[in-house]
Amino acid sequence: MPWSAARDFDGPLEGSGWDPGQSALPHAVQDALVINLLTEDNLPSYHFEIASRLGRDGAWGTWVHRWTAEEDRHSSVLRAYLHARRGVDPVALENLRMRHVGNGYHNDLPTPLHLLAYVTVQELATRQAHRNTGAACGDHVGEALMARISADENLHMLFYRGLYEDAIRAFPDDALVALADVIRGFRMPGTEIPGFRARAARVAAAGIFNLDVHLEYVLRPLVRALGVMTTTGLGPAGREAQEHIGRQMEQLEAQASRARDVYVRLNACRASGPATEEQEIPA
Repeated sequence: MPWSAARDFDGPLEGSGWDPGQSALPHAVQDALVINLLTEDNLPSYHFEIASRLGRDGAWGTWVHRWTAEEDRHSSVLRAYLHARRGVDPVALENLRMRHVGNGYHNDLPTPLHLLAYVTVQELATRQAHRNTGAACGDHVGEALMARISADENLHMLFYRGLYEDAIRAFPDDALVALADVIRGFRMPGTEIPGFRARAARVAAAGIFNLDVHLEYVLRPLVRALGVMTTTGLGPAGREAQEHIGRQMEQLEAQASRARDVYVRLNACRASGPATEEQEIPA
């Protein structure tokens, strides 16, 4: 953490106020870091969802608490980095945190298998989002920090993916149905962040995280690793889910192709400052 670069902000300590010119981070990276941080900030809700839906007894409970402790580190170091580097407006960031965490997080996933499928996809997506954010930040400290967080998320993904491999072996039809449902309706847990739509558009246009990334680095590797399309011994529901997953991948590829044109237009007309709640994606 670059503490030696930090200095007091204005207020009781009578430091210097923040202004946009102090941030050396590209605008899209600022947006990505805000999304990443505020997503991590909602950890109390995620812990509640997992513990209340899947329990916290025995080895599973040990895992849930360890996972929570490790995820808490991520929000702590991301906020410290942004403060030390004066990467974004600290007051605006705190106001966003209060609004977002105050709203909490709830998913409507119908079964424990759906929840397990969701966290398996989500951890891999989060790993890639952190990794790409670091690579785009233009700061070796920030890149190293995001690589370390990404490594944590990769370990979390491997744990959940291993569980889902076991789930497919034990309940192949139900597990593939749940995975197909999750892939079809997948949304990252930070989509309720105020101003998310505009921020996510800038992040996507910069190539940090978009449909191409989601397909190439999340869904395709996961489907291969789980052996989804080669699983045998399925009943009608499982075979139908297999077909649905194949079609969903094709549909997402078509959507990604169309989105590339949108990113070109967005990059051409975007404003010079970071995205705000009021900005819209060009039609």
